[in-house]
Amino acid sequence: MIIHSVAEILGQRKLPQTTPTSTVREACHVMDAFDVGSVAVLEDGALVGILCERDVIRKCVCGSLHTADTMVKDIMTHDPAVVTLNAGVAEALRIMMDGEFRHLPVVDGAETVGMLSIRDVPTEYRMMLERYEEFVAGKASD
Repeated sequence: MIIHSVAEILGQRKLPQTTPTSTVREACHVMDAFDVGSVAVLEDGALVGILCERDVIRKCVCGSLHTADTMVKDIMTHDPAVVTLNAGVAEALRIMMDGEFRHLPVVDGAETVGMLSIRDVPTEYRMMLERYEEFVAGKASD
């Protein structure tokens, strides 16, 4: 099956989300319930950040902070990059590769509607993009 857009990858999947004032432990329970590695952080419906497993490990666990006492806003990534719902898969991959992150909030206008993981993108798409970049880089050096 050929996938053309982020919307096709997400389908009807629900948005894993939390709030800035939730505890990290509560946010981890959301990640567990959705079986995902990140959650969108929404305040009054607006995206203000993203919390991923890496944030929890590096900033909370390694920082000797207790997940039950630490608020999401204290360790989340503020103002994350986003991709639009109707964007192409290549655009979403480019954003993730350029930013060196694996989770990307998906927006439709002002509304956050999903979370895209690098694992959601079929391997062959990632490989094609990598091969194309290698080709372009080789042409530029000629």
